[in-house]
Amino acid sequence: MTGRVAGKVALVTGGASGLGREIVMRMVREGAQVVLTDLNEPAGQALADELGSQALFLKHDVTQEADWLAVLAKTQTHFGPLDILVNNAGILIAGSVEDATLEQWRELMRVNADSCFLGCKHGVLAMKARAGAIVNIASVSSWLPIDSYAAYGASKGAVASLTRASALHCRKSGYAIRVNSVHPDGIYTPMMQATAPDVPAKYLLFHPQHNKAGRASMPNLVANVVLFLASDESQLVSGAEIHADNAILGMGL
Repeated sequence: MTGRVAGKVALVTGGASGLGREIVMRMVREGAQVVLTDLNEPAGQALADELGSQALFLKHDVTQEADWLAVLAKTQTHFGPLDILVNNAGILIAGSVEDATLEQWRELMRVNADSCFLGCKHGVLAMKARAGAIVNIASVSSWLPIDSYAAYGASKGAVASLTRASALHCRKSGYAIRVNSVHPDGIYTPMMQATAPDVPAKYLLFHPQHNKAGRASMPNLVANVVLFLASDESQLVSGAEIHADNAILGMGL
């Protein structure tokens, strides 16, 4: 059976764990050849080994332009021209505007926003002669104030703004490249679990009957949204801000 991204070459940053891992596995199941990158070499290589010849792991510091150039060159050599880029790598550091340090602010901007800029810049350069799709993982905090994550929200707000500007640039330049962002609320990943180490999953996970106020969704559900935006099914969607957040706008925090 032909998959939804069959024959396409995808690059997923932060692909060794959490949401990135789910995106990688879903892309492979749907027929893509996937380069997964991360700083976590053991986990990344283990996943690539598990998935077989359709996957390649590369160590990648997403904050370094030289690493982006090297990863894209190796992707081209190993699988061919890039069709899909998912800028997923990111970190989470708590802190209000009063409590957060300048060092934390800079680290969040460097990992979450600078990496997305480098990915979009070099992703567009790699795909503009053909076509492609870029999906940037943002957050509900990019538009909904969360006082205890001030710098994190600002970094994801930068991702959202960059997405819109990149999509418009591609449209005006005549490139067949779509750029969209996905804005989840909580995702039940190791990164989120670390912020609530003593809270059982049943109190965190959203369930329409049993826990309507839950903040977290399973990562495979968010990966479904990413797959849609990466596939040709979403050919009319570019510059969109997809809220995968269980209507948190209406619920509040």
